[in-house]
Parts: sequence; C-alpha cells; structure tokens
Amino acid sequence: MALINASVGLNPDATGRENIILRGMYMDIHPRAMRRHIDAVAEFTELDSYLDMPVRTYSSGMMVRLAFAISTCIRPEILVLDEWLAAGDAQFLAKAQKRMEEFVSGSSIVVLASHSLDLVRQWCRRAIYLRQGVVQAIGPVEDVIARYEAAPL
Repeated sequence: MALINASVGLNPDATGRENIILRGMYMDIHPRAMRRHIDAVAEFTELDSYLDMPVRTYSSGMMVRLAFAISTCIRPEILVLDEWLAAGDAQFLAKAQKRMEEFVSGSSIVVLASHSLDLVRQWCRRAIYLRQGVVQAIGPVEDVIARYEAAPL
C-alpha cells in the first residue's frame, strides 16, 4: 500500500461513508470487506454526522482526517510513504502520529521518501540518497546521511 497521495480515489460528490467504500475499491479491497471498517474509520476521524455529507463540503482538515483514516484502516505488508503526515489540528496530528507509528511498526517492509533526517534516523535501518534521480549512496542510515550532509548544494 502506498501512502503517497491519501486522497486519491475520493469523490467530492459522494458522502464520507460512500468514500470509505470507494477508496477501499481503489485500494483493491472488496466493498463488503471495506464495510467492516466503516465504524473504525468513523471513530478515528471524529467527523460524526459530517460523514453523511458530500466530501466537497469538507474543510481541508476534514478531508485529511477522512483520507488518512481510510488509507490506514488496513495494515499492509509493504508500506510506501512519501514524507509523513503533517497536516491537521494538533489533536488530530498526535492521534495520526500514534497510528503511523503503529502502522509502520506493523509492516514487514517500509519505504519512506523524506527530507526529514530525524524521521529517517527513527524509522530506517538502510537508506538511499538520490540526487536528481541518480543514486549517490546506499547503506546504513548514518553513512548515507553523512554523504547527504556533505554534498554540495
């Protein structure tokens, strides 16, 4: 599963609940299987009655809550992340951070694309440094970070 663009597959004219099923289908999850996750997604988002409204009426923060909750309701064996969640209010960010930590810890393989050296240090054992699409270094995190930091701007 890729958490590169969590809002892909959301239909602005469909309700939040309908989008849970639609996004699940985009993630290749049968609607029947996805229906079992609706309550958990609803609880995580804390959107309450807004889940029965069209997504086009949501604020950007509400959209992030829904997209993130849908995208993380099923744990993948292989997880691909582009950066880390950094949107939403402080309470939701803390809740999402906890879920991401559980999500990453529970995955067999995690691929994290990030400019945050702290995140890379925290979650990775090996790293690849790319510059303009060309591999500059591969190896233990600290070795690759040292090459990255020493590189000319």
